[in-house]
Amino acid sequence: MIQSVCVYCASSADIDIAYTEDARELGRLLGQRGLRVVNGAGNAGLMRVVSDATLEAGGVVTGVIPRFMVERSWCHPSLTELIQTETMHERKQLMAKLSDAAVALPGGYGTLEELLEVITWKQLGLYQKPLVVLNTNNYYDPLLEMFHRAETDNFIREKHLRLWQIAQTPEEAVQKIFQSGV
Repeated sequence: MIQSVCVYCASSADIDIAYTEDARELGRLLGQRGLRVVNGAGNAGLMRVVSDATLEAGGVVTGVIPRFMVERSWCHPSLTELIQTETMHERKQLMAKLSDAAVALPGGYGTLEELLEVITWKQLGLYQKPLVVLNTNNYYDPLLEMFHRAETDNFIREKHLRLWQIAQTPEEAVQKIFQSGV
């Protein structure tokens, strides 16, 4: 049963409005369902947008953030719950542990690293929860093409291309986390 969803996303705020709109809609949809969002507790960018929209829609948000980020005032001030960790590694492990599914929105290095790590965990059987990639503005198309190239060149198996699902809209992402057997 899905009760909490980890949302990987950017803390960058200087981005196309389409990314912000999809983040807001995803947060709203998760909040309306009474789901707990688990994220990196950031106070900027898509991370803040998802958190605020979830809270405004009646959901709860658990933020997981390393202590050094709190000390730099990078932490959202109004989350339902805040958990501080010592390291980034602890943060990622705890975010995955606290959630029943994950959705990756577009993002930079951190988001891509989190997405690839959870895909690797799924490949190894360490993470057996639904994983959905929200492909706003076809953002993830180049990465998906790279995955197909890796399969063509025998670096990964074809079955490993089914470790996640692709969604084009926030509505589709929410549907897929509830329908996924992956």
